[in-house]
Amino acid sequence: MPKNNKVFDLVVIGGGINGVGIARDAAGRGLAVALCEQGDLGGATSSTSSKLIHGGLRYLEHYEFRLVRESLAEREVLLRSAPHLVRPLRFVLPHVSTQRPAWIIRAGLFLYDHLSRRVTLPGSEGVDLQRSPLGGGLKSEYRKGFAYSDCLVDDARLVIATARAAASLGADIRVRTACTRAEVKEGLWQVSLDSRDAGTRDGLLARVLVDVAGPWVDQVRSSLGGLPPGRTIRLIKGSHIVVPRVHDGRHAFILQNDDGRVIFVIPFQGEYSLIGTTEVELDGDPAAVAITPQEIDYLCRAVNRYLTRPARPDDVVWSYAGVRPLFGDDEQNLSAITRDYELDLDTADGAPALTVYGGKITTYRRLAEHALHELEPYFPNMGPSWTEAAHLPGGNMPADGLGVLVDQLERDYPRLPRSLLETLGYRHGTLSRELLSGTHDIGALGQPFGAQLYAREVDYLIEHEWARTAEDILWRRTKCGLHMSAHERTNVADYLARHSQSARAKTLP
Repeated sequence: MPKNNKVFDLVVIGGGINGVGIARDAAGRGLAVALCEQGDLGGATSSTSSKLIHGGLRYLEHYEFRLVRESLAEREVLLRSAPHLVRPLRFVLPHVSTQRPAWIIRAGLFLYDHLSRRVTLPGSEGVDLQRSPLGGGLKSEYRKGFAYSDCLVDDARLVIATARAAASLGADIRVRTACTRAEVKEGLWQVSLDSRDAGTRDGLLARVLVDVAGPWVDQVRSSLGGLPPGRTIRLIKGSHIVVPRVHDGRHAFILQNDDGRVIFVIPFQGEYSLIGTTEVELDGDPAAVAITPQEIDYLCRAVNRYLTRPARPDDVVWSYAGVRPLFGDDEQNLSAITRDYELDLDTADGAPALTVYGGKITTYRRLAEHALHELEPYFPNMGPSWTEAAHLPGGNMPADGLGVLVDQLERDYPRLPRSLLETLGYRHGTLSRELLSGTHDIGALGQPFGAQLYAREVDYLIEHEWARTAEDILWRRTKCGLHMSAHERTNVADYLARHSQSARAKTLP
C-alpha cells in the first residue's frame, strides 16, 4: 500500500530509453511523474544496441517509409540536442554484384537523402574504393561502393541524460525498484513496488500507468489487474563483438552478408571495432541473454569476407547481447519484422493504462510525444509538445562543438590533461564543469582507477546518475572497463563496496 497520499499523474514502468523519454516529456508538460526500473537505467535493450542513430536504410526494403522518415528527422533533432553523445559517422557500403543490385542501392540512397529534410549531414555518393581513403581496409576485389551518413551514439549515456532531464523537471526516478502488482481502487492505480537496493516495499498512487518494460512488457501487463490480454511480441536477440581495430580511418562499414543481412563495422573507443549484429529468436529469460560461440563465428565470417585484416574469435575483447521486443506477425525473416512502435490504450475500471510495444532508440522522443498525445483526454490541462527544441543536459555546446568546449575547459583547468578533458567532454558535455567544480589539479580528482577514471567522477556518477555497481560505471556510464585490467576493474568494485557500506552506516539510527 502507498505510504503517503500523493497521487502521481503518471507512473512509468521501465527505465529504458522509451520510458525515460516519456517521463521527461510528461514532466516538462507539468505532470507529476514517477518512474520505476527493476534494474539499472538503460540496463537491458537500451545499452545493448549497435550504438547508432540512423534512419534505417535497410528498412526501405520492407517499405517502412514512415518509420525511415521519422527516424531521419529525429536524427537531426538528436544531433542538435545532444551533440556530445550523438556524432556524425560516414558509412561505406561495398557493392557486391551477387547481392543487392546497384540500381536498388542507388534508389534507396536517393530516398534516404530526400525522405526528410537533411540539415547537418552530407548526402550519399558513389565511391571508387580503389582510389578513395574510404576503401581502406577492404580487399582489392571490392572496387566500387557507396557512402552515406548516419550517427554514432553513446546509447547508455543518452538514457542517463534523458533521465536527468526528467528528474530536473520533478520526475521521481527509482532504480532497482520492480513493479510487482498494480490494481485499480477508487479510480486510481495502486502500484506495489519492491526496492531491491533498500530491501523495502512501497507503493504509489497513479491516475495513469505506462507499461514500457521492453522485453518484459507482457510480464508487466499481466501484473496490472483488470486489463485484457495484450499483443504477442517476439523477442529477438542481437549480439555484438568488440575486437582490436580491423580497419583504419574514421568511417564505418555496412557489409552485405550472403544470407541477405547486413553487418556493421564501427570504429569504437579509439582502438577497437564494434561488429554486429546477429538476429536470433529468443525463447527464454531476457535477463539471462548472452552471445554464443556460433554468433561470434557468424560475425567474424561475415566481416572477413570483406576485410584485409581479419577478425578472429580469439580477438574478441568484449561482447554483449540484448533483446529487441518486436511486435507483428509470423514473419519468418527476422530482419523483416518491423522496428516501428505501437501504443495500446486500455482501461481497467475506468483507470487508463498505456502499453508501449516495439520502438528504436532513434525515435524515442517522437514515441514519447505520441504517448502523451494518446493521454491528452485524461490530462486536458497539460502543456504542449516541447522537447524538439530542447537540449538534453550537457548538450548546450558552443557553436563550434566539442573542440571549443575542451579549449574552454583547458583554460579553466590548465593543470588537467587535455586528453582527460576531452574524455569528460564526450561523456558529460557542458556538465563537465559541474563535475570538475572546485578541482585545480589531478590530485583533487581522488583515487585513480585507470583509463582516466577517478574517484571524483565515480562519486559524481553515484550522486547524479543513479550508478550503484561497478558494472553500471564501467560498462554503461563509461566504457572504462574496456580499457582496464582485471585488477583495475576490481579496484572500482571495491571502492563501490566501501561507498555502499558508508552510505548504509549513515542511515542507521
